[in-house]
Amino acid sequence: MAKYAAPGMCNPADESPTVLGEPTDEVIGGDQRSYGQRQHDALTALLRGALGDPKFGQHHGLPVTVIVSATLQDLQNQTGHAVTAAGTVIPIPELIRLSAHAYHYLALFDGVNGRALWLGRTKRIASADQRIILHSKDRGCTRPGCDAPGYHSEVHHAARDWKHGGATDIDDLTLACGPDNQLVETGGWTTRKRPDGATEWIPPPDLPMLRGGTNDFHHPERLLGGASPPDDGGGEAA
Repeated sequence: MAKYAAPGMCNPADESPTVLGEPTDEVIGGDQRSYGQRQHDALTALLRGALGDPKFGQHHGLPVTVIVSATLQDLQNQTGHAVTAAGTVIPIPELIRLSAHAYHYLALFDGVNGRALWLGRTKRIASADQRIILHSKDRGCTRPGCDAPGYHSEVHHAARDWKHGGATDIDDLTLACGPDNQLVETGGWTTRKRPDGATEWIPPPDLPMLRGGTNDFHHPERLLGGASPPDDGGGEAA
C-alpha cells in the first residue's frame, strides 16, 4: 500500500491512471481521495492486474479468473442477478460494471466461430472452451443434493466414459465433484443426459432407495416460477 495507495497512484478519476512508475506532481496535486479510498483503489488495481496472470497457474484447466453466467434478457434490461461459478449471486448492474474490464466469452457452439466444443475421440480432457460452457450451464456438481460449486467440480463424461469409448463432446459432458465422480467410477451409479440437457443420476439397481434424478441446487430459478436457466443466454467470463 505504501506504493500503490500513495497520492496520485491508481486513481480511477485520471484519464490514464498511474499504476506503473511514479505519478507526476500535477497528478499528485489533483488527487482529492481519502487514504481509505486510495487503499480501495490500490487493491482494485492490483487484483484486476493479477486476474488471468499465467504465473498463477490453472484451476481445473482454466486460468485464474472469474466466471459469471447470466441471461441475455437480464443483461439487456440491466436487471436481475447473475451467478458466479462459486455460487455467488451478483446484481446485473454490478456485473456490467465489473465487465468493463473483462475478457468476454459467449456461449459459443461449433459452427458459430469454430471453437472446438465437439472433440470426439481426439482428446480425453475437456478443453478450456468446454469448461467455460459447463460452468455457465451446470454451475456445480450435477448429482442431486450436492452443493459443490463449479470451482470444486470436475468434468465428467455423462453417457459413456472415455475408457469405454465415449467422446469428449459438449453435449455429453457435465460437472461432478470428486467424490461423486467416484460414485460412477466405482460405486455403481450411472449418469445420462436428458433431452433438455440436464444430467440425470441413476442409483445402483440394488440400491433403489437412494435418491436419483437431477440437481436443482445450483439453479434456484427452476424452483421459483420455472424461469429459464441462465445458460440459454450465454456465459460471460469476467
